[in-house]
Amino acid sequence: MNLRMVKVINAEFLTSDETLIIETPERVPLEFALASIGNRFLACAVDHLIQIVLLLTIVIAGSLAGNFDLFGSGWTSAPQWMQAALIILVFLLQFGYFALFEWRWRGQTPGKRLLKLRAIREDGRPLTFWEASARNLLRLFDMFPPPFYSIGLVSVFVSRTDQRIGDLFAGTVVVRERAEQAPTFEEVFNAPVSDPALRHAFKPVQFTGDVRLLNEREIEVVETLLRRRWDLSDRTREWMAWRVATPVLYKIRPTFDPATFTYEGFLEELLHRYRQVHRFSD
Repeated sequence: MNLRMVKVINAEFLTSDETLIIETPERVPLEFALASIGNRFLACAVDHLIQIVLLLTIVIAGSLAGNFDLFGSGWTSAPQWMQAALIILVFLLQFGYFALFEWRWRGQTPGKRLLKLRAIREDGRPLTFWEASARNLLRLFDMFPPPFYSIGLVSVFVSRTDQRIGDLFAGTVVVRERAEQAPTFEEVFNAPVSDPALRHAFKPVQFTGDVRLLNEREIEVVETLLRRRWDLSDRTREWMAWRVATPVLYKIRPTFDPATFTYEGFLEELLHRYRQVHRFSD
């Protein structure tokens, strides 16, 4: 997929929001508002607060289970297996917390979800487990000297797309979800039906993935978009195709050729395969 990225000042809403523009293969620009440093800091503070609560819970549970005061001198007298287990748990909590949430929650942690932020790949696609892990393994470097994220802040300031070191390494950006970027699903799906859902308007995207992982409700969303899409503008139609395709990509984790990938072509082929599989299995 040939994509380009630029950063502009959003003049439409008379704000200083920096906007990341990604051009899709259909040559329709998708605009993402880059997350501000303030929002990222607040989201991170929420996540670290949750981590502290979880860490205290683990230490208290370990102290009660082993009858040791792990907050004080009792740490040295605790069995080595307990010390090792707590060290591993702390490491997993420190780095696995962010990686696991961002992988399973489509680029969000509890803090990011609260502040309506999301980490995505530079090409607009959802994070894989690799990107979620890579950007967070370097978090310790970004935090130096802890807990002030000094190196990360410097990187965000000098980066063209507000990326910390972990983002630069993993090829990710953090964006802010704005309601005005696209209509809601209800607004689109209340439009008149004008197109047969199984019509192939785009070259079919060949992919490898198990469409049986999807449920009927998810397929109904895909079918409804494909039926109503031609009543939308090109930009709105592409936005909705991206929004509908993203959770599907997360769920079935398909492999495909990025050079020939289009969101609508993928959704068309997905619906066709799903209906074909279930027609033969009924």
